[in-house]
Amino acid sequence: MNENAEFDVIIYGASGFTGRLVAEYMAAQYGRTLNWAMAGRDGDKLAAVRDEIGAGADTPLVIADADNPDTLRDMVARAKVICSTVGPYQLYGSALVAACAELGTDYVDLSGEPGWMHEMIEKHNAAAKASGARIVHSCGFDSIPFDLGVFFLQNAAKAQFGAPCPRVRTRVLAMNGGFSGGTAASLSATMAALGRNPDLLQVLANPFSLSNGFQGPDQPVDNAPYEDSVLGQWVTPFIMAPINTKNVHRSNALLSHAYGTDFQYDEMMAAGAGEAGAQMAKAMASVNPLAGDDVPQPGEGPSKEEREAGHYDVLLIGTMEDGREIRAEVGGDKDPGYGSTSKMIAESAVCLIEDCAALPGGIYTSAPAMGDKLIDRLVKNAGLYFRLAQ
Repeated sequence: MNENAEFDVIIYGASGFTGRLVAEYMAAQYGRTLNWAMAGRDGDKLAAVRDEIGAGADTPLVIADADNPDTLRDMVARAKVICSTVGPYQLYGSALVAACAELGTDYVDLSGEPGWMHEMIEKHNAAAKASGARIVHSCGFDSIPFDLGVFFLQNAAKAQFGAPCPRVRTRVLAMNGGFSGGTAASLSATMAALGRNPDLLQVLANPFSLSNGFQGPDQPVDNAPYEDSVLGQWVTPFIMAPINTKNVHRSNALLSHAYGTDFQYDEMMAAGAGEAGAQMAKAMASVNPLAGDDVPQPGEGPSKEEREAGHYDVLLIGTMEDGREIRAEVGGDKDPGYGSTSKMIAESAVCLIEDCAALPGGIYTSAPAMGDKLIDRLVKNAGLYFRLAQ
């Protein structure tokens, strides 16, 4: 961490849709008790957003542009942690990560781009370790509820059974709220990258591609709806599973395989029981929520009323080899792609600099970086819950 920095947190991309929500949350939750700043490429837009969200006129503004690496380095040098909402990260984020790794500045983002994350780990993990920079990808709906949910469940399993569960099933029971325009843009950028580099397909297809070279057992591959006997409902593939699964396995590797070297994990979305559930599962499987004319573009998003009305509920089912079972629930009180995500990344940034002084430099996922400390913050401040279930 950059101990002598001018600012505790700089929110980069604060005039964008999600960045604005992060700044609004920071102003409401922390005021000026933290020395935080808003950053972007247009000072007039930043000032307008600052006024609109009710942040004080003394909230500092920092000019930084992804097309001008010198401005990025200047920004990085002034912060303990950069909170980046400027994606797709594979288009706009590489120079920023490089600067943070070099200068020892902590960093959090909302990346759901495993190909880019793989590249950042390969290029900058050693530099981050040397400088002390703690770089944490995927600090929004992908992948905090899932990554920290598995961490929470496995800690409970070790307390109850004396060992982690070798098999964990995650089932999304409810998700009221859309994906962000940034998520759709990231998928488009990834498809374009595949066209340029077909070898990237191996990274995207391998659930262990972010696990520092470790290759575990074969994982459940469910590409079609089926009736899940463990849940008692029909389930259908969850579109974020390819991202979350890689992060969960990376966490296991960084935690010295605290979940075991034989750990198996999958994610599906619940559709309901019986014939109605079967029909719903098949209908859900036939629709791509990140395609079509209704998908928001970067910079666009739902109204405040729509964000406030959103929520999500996730069930994690851990199974021991002898059939014993433990269940946990994770959820949030706002729509996942915007309202809850903005609170998760803000609390991740604050957690890194306030609660994790002993964490060495490197490129992390949320569980090995912040673990219980972040869970506590999210429950206390951000409207999330983590609890054992019957």
